[in-house]
Amino acid sequence: MSERSAAPGGLALVESLVNTLDIESGADALDTPEGRGALGITADSLAGARELRESLRAALLAHAGHPPHRTVTPLGALLARAPLYIAVDEHDGSARLAPTDADPLLSRVAAAVAEALVAGTWARLKACESETCHWAYYDRSPAGRGRWCSMQVCGARAKMRRYRAKGP
Repeated sequence: MSERSAAPGGLALVESLVNTLDIESGADALDTPEGRGALGITADSLAGARELRESLRAALLAHAGHPPHRTVTPLGALLARAPLYIAVDEHDGSARLAPTDADPLLSRVAAAVAEALVAGTWARLKACESETCHWAYYDRSPAGRGRWCSMQVCGARAKMRRYRAKGP
């Protein structure tokens, strides 16, 4: 949907997961083995991946100041189950949160969110305001007030609707 560049760091994973569902067309990349494989999702973990995707979408809508698109499991409740550990590099002493193998996708998302919190970028990952879109995008606007995944598509549609609603 969007021509924007991918979110930075681990947020690219979150953005990719949320954007596996095209709300307008109903196409779900997780319905295909290729779509699941791109994110390391197995058929056994598909229901959990979809639950995580929609909880993430609700959080990204909140970042943009919008209510959830539907009732979902709170993201915090899902991430509380994410097994992570602190990995320390023996050579340079650097440390990072690392996922375990218990629930790879959930752990990778939790690590990405933690990384983004530390970097101060988590709130810039948002979901498009358009009810037929809700595509995840990284808001690179200086003020952090972006509302649409694409000004050329969703933003233009919203402006046209407002213009037509004003009437002659």
